[in-house]
Amino acid sequence: MSKAEQNYRIAKEQYAALGVDTDRVLRILRETPISLHCWQIDDLTGLEDFDAVLSGGLAATGNAPGKPRSREEYMSNLSRALDLIPGKTKLALHAIYHDGPKLSRCEIGPEHFDGWIAFARERGIGLDYNPTYFNDPMADSGFTLSSADESVRQFWIEHGKRSRLVGERFGRELGQPCITNHWIPDGYKDCTMDKCAPRERLIDSLDQIFAQPIAKEYNIDSVESKLFGIGSEAYVTGSHEFYTNYVMSRQNCIICLDAGHFHPTESVAAKLSSYLVFGQEVMLHVSRPVRWDSDHVPIVDDETRAIMQEIVRGRDGLRRVHIGTDYFDASVDRIAATVTGARATRRALMLALLEPSETLIRAEAEGDLTRRLVLMEESKSMPASLVWDMFCEMEDVPGGDWLERLRG
Repeated sequence: MSKAEQNYRIAKEQYAALGVDTDRVLRILRETPISLHCWQIDDLTGLEDFDAVLSGGLAATGNAPGKPRSREEYMSNLSRALDLIPGKTKLALHAIYHDGPKLSRCEIGPEHFDGWIAFARERGIGLDYNPTYFNDPMADSGFTLSSADESVRQFWIEHGKRSRLVGERFGRELGQPCITNHWIPDGYKDCTMDKCAPRERLIDSLDQIFAQPIAKEYNIDSVESKLFGIGSEAYVTGSHEFYTNYVMSRQNCIICLDAGHFHPTESVAAKLSSYLVFGQEVMLHVSRPVRWDSDHVPIVDDETRAIMQEIVRGRDGLRRVHIGTDYFDASVDRIAATVTGARATRRALMLALLEPSETLIRAEAEGDLTRRLVLMEESKSMPASLVWDMFCEMEDVPGGDWLERLRG
């Protein structure tokens, strides 16, 4: 018996005293998919141009060595990261990571991702997808799907339509739904007079993009809001309120909540139950905001833990919240950053699963708020790290010494 197994037996007994079945926790933890974004590895420049400069209010800060300079180096680094991440993993691609030479965005289609499908099959993972509505001359005005220039708007509508076909192909080929997530950078830097017209155009653009029905078993569309970006500090067309109303009125897509896209005093965790009680599905992007910057590498902080608690406590939350990640930091080793954020996301999920939630909910329903408070506090000192070590051993990935393995 390994040391991890011995320690796990001790933890299992202690959690059982609180009514928590750790074997069940490990099963759920292993089977719950987390979609890892592909762009931390290379600062979101994509495989078309390794010297591309980000636009649309996006920036990867820092100059740590190790950014890949070729497709082969990129794929090697990505594989090294995936080897260190336990649990069922999907991979979220951006359009600019397609196979082959650079293409116009309105030319990219399913046939340009055969290599990724083969890669996913080999690793036994699913794929998610993101249209790239930035880093292109047709987005230089700061507007895409809400542009007043009809030729610009139609260009990006075509990109959105083709992106859904990519998602459908991923779902068909890999046997699990692809989440195709639409985020646009549209907005104004300063005082805005007509806030309705861009949003009316965005409604029409989305209606055109989602007009063709695609079976949910293959593709699920999501729309992602943002409070502000660089160059859109005063007004963002695709706000949280806009997309919430669009999703509820159209029911042809789901909402995406990015933990870094709100005011620092707002909590994504507090928003989740409002969607779950209406039977809504949610795409979640786990990120970490620090002041204005929305995409720091996630850690097991209070907000990430609270988000996972709401998923576990919520009405069928583990099935209806699709967990993904979204961050990019060029100040540290990019492989290590990828692994750190992904492991932190799953570790936070584990902590939520280890909470004696049924007992706590029952105490609350019975009005025993004293027991609720005391048990919530006492459960914080339970030996969760021993369960995590067991999980890593089960998944055949390193435990706390993974950085030494990566550097070795």
